Amino acid sequence: SDEEKKLTAYHEAGHAVVALHNSDSDPIHKATIIPRGRALGMVMRLPENDRISLSRAKLYADLRVAMGGRIAEELIFGHDRVTTGASGDIKMATEMARRMVTEWGMSDKLGPLLYGEPTQEVFLGHSVTQHKNMADATARVVDEEIRRIVDEAYDNAKTTLTQFLEELHAVAQGLLEYETLSGDDI
Repeated sequence: SDEEKKLTAYHEAGHAVVALHNSDSDPIHKATIIPRGRALGMVMRLPENDRISLSRAKLYADLRVAMGGRIAEELIFGHDRVTTGASGDIKMATEMARRMVTEWGMSDKLGPLLYGEPTQEVFLGHSVTQHKNMADATARVVDEEIRRIVDEAYDNAKTTLTQFLEELHAVAQGLLEYETLSGDDI
C-alpha cells in the first residue's frame, strides 16, 4: 500500500541520515524501498577497506544506524504507528551490544572478561539446553550494560534525526520518487 511504502521510505531514510552523520559508519552504497525477501527495504553500506576487527567507535556507529529506522517511524508517524519493521534492527543491535559486553570486553563496568560462555547440548542440530554459568548479580549487570549501550545509541540517533529532520524528509521523498538511491544521490 502507499502508506506502507511511505513508512518504509522514512524507515530507510532514518538509517541513511544517521549513517551520513556518523563518521565511523561505513559509506552508504545505496538505499532502496524495493522489497527483498522479508525486508521491505534496505540501506546498504560497504566498507572502504577489508576489515578483520571492529573498533568500539564502529560498533557504536552501527548501533546508531540500526536505531535510525525505528526512530524515523516514531518522529514522522508517532508512537502508535511504529511498526514491526524494525524487529531485525532491534535483534541485531541487542546481539551486538550483548557481544560487546560479554565477549569483546567493551563494558567499563564488567571489564575485559568473557561472561557466560554458553555450554550447549545439541540434539539434531538444535540447542536443547543452555547452561548459565554466571551469577545472577553478574547477569543483571550484563543486562543493564546491554540496555545502556542500546539506549545510548538510540538517544544519539534520535538527536541526529531531530537535528537533520529536513534531510530525513528529503531522502524519504527521493526514495518514494525513485525507489532506489545511490550513496552519491543521498
